[in-house]
Amino acid sequence: MANEAIIVELLGNKGDPVRYTCADGTAIPKGTIMQLETPRTVVEPDAVDKPVVGICATEKVASDGQTSVAVYTNGIFIVTCEDTQCEIGDSVSIGTTHDGRVALSSTLDVEKGWSVGYALETIAIASPGMIRVNK
Repeated sequence: MANEAIIVELLGNKGDPVRYTCADGTAIPKGTIMQLETPRTVVEPDAVDKPVVGICATEKVASDGQTSVAVYTNGIFIVTCEDTQCEIGDSVSIGTTHDGRVALSSTLDVEKGWSVGYALETIAIASPGMIRVNK
């Protein structure tokens, strides 16, 4: 995947990491926005309109024997905006290309908890900018 989130500042207790189950055979790059599945399992995003739990804290190597990964839930990160400009204060969600970029959230995204966070600055199309993640 490309366009992983970059840590600017971890807030709370060093980003308030939460541990989730993941598949041993899965490779997950550090900085990946993580999608929640049942039961309390995370995967790389494969669709929009799915619950998001935060940003992967470490690289997960495929078939390394590990079946859990920590996810940052509280911090400021640099992400890339997809095909819409995100204005300061806008909620952002997983982009439709599922390559780590974010897009402007719809009202339903915010209501259902599908948003990743909100923009701390205006982020131009295909450009990096800072967001606040607080899951």
